[in-house]
Amino acid sequence: MDCYDVIVVGLGGMGSSAAYHLARRGARVLGLEQFTPGHTHGSSHGHSRVIRQAYFEDPAYVPLLLRAYELWDSLELESGTSLVHITGGLMMGMESSAVFQGSLRSAQQHRLNHEVLDAQQIHRRFPELHPSHEVGLYESLAGVVRPEAAIRAHLHLAQKCGCQIHCEEPVLDWRADETFVRVTTGKQVYQAKQLIIASGAWASRMIQQTLPLRVTEQTLYWFEPRSNLELFRPPHFPIYIWQTSPHEEFYGFPAMDFPDDPGGVKVAFFYRNREIDPDRPRSDIEPSEIAQMREILRDRIPNLPGKLLCAKRCLYTETPDHHFIIDRHFDAENVIIASPCSGHGYKFCSVIGEILADLAVNGETRHPIDLFRTARFP
Repeated sequence: MDCYDVIVVGLGGMGSSAAYHLARRGARVLGLEQFTPGHTHGSSHGHSRVIRQAYFEDPAYVPLLLRAYELWDSLELESGTSLVHITGGLMMGMESSAVFQGSLRSAQQHRLNHEVLDAQQIHRRFPELHPSHEVGLYESLAGVVRPEAAIRAHLHLAQKCGCQIHCEEPVLDWRADETFVRVTTGKQVYQAKQLIIASGAWASRMIQQTLPLRVTEQTLYWFEPRSNLELFRPPHFPIYIWQTSPHEEFYGFPAMDFPDDPGGVKVAFFYRNREIDPDRPRSDIEPSEIAQMREILRDRIPNLPGKLLCAKRCLYTETPDHHFIIDRHFDAENVIIASPCSGHGYKFCSVIGEILADLAVNGETRHPIDLFRTARFP
């Protein structure tokens, strides 16, 4: 039986980062992935992810984000790959909206560089955006992370440090005692001192205990603007999150021209929840979904929804409070649950990997993760 210091199950954004941070510390690491690296079945794809610091979800995330930026920079240098593109970002809504007020609270509490813009100022600076009475918080350091490229970089460097990567090898079962965890796949049984479960939409099945996780599918759209794509490139166009009602937000990106990108301009709703079984995803994009996206854009970014170039599914693994789960397993101290999820986790991958390596190697981390403990659930 092969024996390791740590087995990481799931090599998407979080698992690939954990494997890298563990391997570079000298740990004997096995990474298990049921699909192939950078696959499109889960949550870590779509060519672009928002990265931002003035975090409307909770100011407690900001210290993690500041460290995440440092680690993204380090990963770029070590891998020789461009992964983060700073474009500036707008968090928009009515002045009382959660997106604006939460962003402002985080920016003020952590003394982040920011500007508050009214609707006219937003339109003057970014002519393709047409807010009516909304306001926006602008942060110059917001931008875009390339998820597939980052996964490849993390895994490549992990392997250089000795990590073994086994793809297309689903985990069937695991058992833990006080000394070891044994993981069974369709090919072999492996043994390790620690197990990290970072399996995204499949986490509930892996955890073997009940947690309030639900898997929903979201749709990503790439539209060709009606005219002048150049006006949708930085610095003329930022990343943005736009709250249109108390329970509705949509977000989008500049035109970036990344390798393999569908082209055009990417946009999506933040939460349009339809619970699914991750093993039985829907394939077709319904015309009504496209129509809803066009409708929300019609008056707000009227030059955007021209020809639909591409639409893809993305899975969210959601908790009731939309905060992450990072904690020890209820019944197994040598098993770590990592579900930094709810549709806003990817930007944290670089620092989550460091946190998971801390917990596996040192038993604790200096990073603030009390917000993510499972004890908050009844």
